[in-house]
Amino acid sequence: MTEIPFDAPGDAPDEAELEEELDLDLDDYPGLRALARFARLVPDLGWFQNIGNELDEDEIEWTEAYLAALGFPDCTVVPIADWEEAADAAASVDWNSPWWEAEEGLRAALMMDAAERIGEAQLEVALAHVASRAGEAIRLGAEVAAARDGILDEELIRAVAGAGAQAAHQAALVLAAEVEDEHPFALKFRLFETGRWPVGLTGLSFHLF
Repeated sequence: MTEIPFDAPGDAPDEAELEEELDLDLDDYPGLRALARFARLVPDLGWFQNIGNELDEDEIEWTEAYLAALGFPDCTVVPIADWEEAADAAASVDWNSPWWEAEEGLRAALMMDAAERIGEAQLEVALAHVASRAGEAIRLGAEVAAARDGILDEELIRAVAGAGAQAAHQAALVLAAEVEDEHPFALKFRLFETGRWPVGLTGLSFHLF
């Protein structure tokens, strides 16, 4: 995940806006300041611009590190070549699988940690701030990537955008809870930063488009 220093000086419009919304001094909440800067950066990422291209060694390494940190070290990274294959892979993902449950457990733990630091209501506002900045950019990135390859499947495009929005939410929680950069969600978000779509786990195969 893009390094966002917790102690970097200076203010920016997103930070000032979030301070006003929360009625908090972000100097007292380094995780929230990092989250505000993340909200500012997220729309400028190259969402999904690299899908379909050959995976490089870093992307494979980050995916393997993410899977190992999540508790699935024996899984294999399987590259997806085209949208049809991506649609098949997405349809085959079991959203009640141990992989999904592991992610949900991590998300709940981060929510609890972040809420303890800044308060539940303040966390809700901060996460909504990220979602409002990220949502349109992620949706547009998915639409552009699909149009580039002549894909008109609205359901599939929504699935891609939804995965990006979820990843942004998870990454925001990592920042709000002030945990280490090697958290599984931070590793996963790096893949979105490089323009990929991590589709999900089926059996021992993790599909990456």
